[in-house]
Amino acid sequence: MNERIAPAEHGVEPVSLLQAFWFWLKLGLISFGGPAGQISIMHQELVERHRWISERRFLHALNYCMLLPGPEAQQLATYIGWLMHRTWGGVIAGGLFVLPSLFILIALSWLYIAFGDVPLVAGIFYGIKPAVTAIVLQAAYRIGSRALKNNWLWAIAAASFVAIFALNVPFPLIVLGAALLGYIGGRLLPEQFSVGGGHAASDKSFGPALIDDDTPPPTHARFSALHLAKIAAIGATLWLLPMGLLLWLYGWDGTLTQMAWFFTKAALLTFGGAYAVLPYVYQGAIDHYGWLTPAQMIDGLALGETTPGPLIMVVAFVAFVGAYVQQVFGPEQVFLAGAVAATLVTWFTFLPSFLFILAGGPLVESTHGELKFTAPLTGITAAVVGVILNLALFFGYHVLWPQGFSGSFDWPSALIALAAAVALLKFKRGVIETIGACAAVGLLVHLGLN
Repeated sequence: MNERIAPAEHGVEPVSLLQAFWFWLKLGLISFGGPAGQISIMHQELVERHRWISERRFLHALNYCMLLPGPEAQQLATYIGWLMHRTWGGVIAGGLFVLPSLFILIALSWLYIAFGDVPLVAGIFYGIKPAVTAIVLQAAYRIGSRALKNNWLWAIAAASFVAIFALNVPFPLIVLGAALLGYIGGRLLPEQFSVGGGHAASDKSFGPALIDDDTPPPTHARFSALHLAKIAAIGATLWLLPMGLLLWLYGWDGTLTQMAWFFTKAALLTFGGAYAVLPYVYQGAIDHYGWLTPAQMIDGLALGETTPGPLIMVVAFVAFVGAYVQQVFGPEQVFLAGAVAATLVTWFTFLPSFLFILAGGPLVESTHGELKFTAPLTGITAAVVGVILNLALFFGYHVLWPQGFSGSFDWPSALIALAAAVALLKFKRGVIETIGACAAVGLLVHLGLN
């Protein structure tokens, strides 16, 4: 546990586990801006400022995290923490990336569900909902402009949109189909399917680093079949124990048991970031289980956007609202039910991310060359664009026609959404800044209409 990277010959000071703990805690409290912003913060702090890791080693780790399902920024923190301070270093780094967000979201979810009908709160969310629609649209544009580099990838994106919009194909099947197309395309048309899958290697240098380009992997970062089996056994135990307890207490059809199972599956489908898995979450949480309404899902995404940590933490909001409304612990313990559900789904959502890093890290450290298997990820990323576009239309429908097409068109919401889209896409304003402005406008409009 106390093993750490030895001081390099160039004199960079070693970092203790306690020093790392305070850094990862700080990061968990300031990690706003989604994965791009979070990775940028880590690069600035770890590569440029503190020089704990070199540019090449940082990007090599990031390339691996990009290939995995799950939040890549949280996995990158786990990877670097593990590389520096063994298993506990990884657990601390990854855990502190998530825990502040969990506590904040539990508090915000309770305020939302308990006081959401208060005019002040309702007005704020009236402005936030159209802003979220614009944010999702921006995500589709941002990912599409990077990923759709040729007609083959455009075709995959279009097919995924039709599959989920018109045919209601389950999201997991879309991911599997896109991965298969990417794999086949990578074999038959490698030049067409080599444009995605990670971040290119860089020749930048910010000076000597504690973990430098030529720093050999420490003992714990060398591959061992025994270690791999141990991690797999521990991971299985950490999943089976709480799942077994839920089965014993509530049975397979219990709300908490179904949440644990559903979000375990969601954790394995988050290729391409949180926006990619949100359609799967709303298909299950809204359409199948009825844990919350479409309007509540939009509000939850807004809360996730304005809190630190991975955006996929919106699952904590979904679970809190579902358990709170369904009163799984009875009418006198609704807050406790929501808090327990939020904590449970966070456990089941992020456990695979830790296991992927702790089990796969030694394999990654065995080579610093380019990672392979990017063609399936290229196909998945292309499909994600179509899926996110469908999500934007889904949100737009519920925001602009709150009573359905048979009701009236909400012109104020449309204007707020248009203004938010212009601010994000044309003037490159930040997400939190845009949400704040839209919330203020929405409050004025809502109070004026009432």
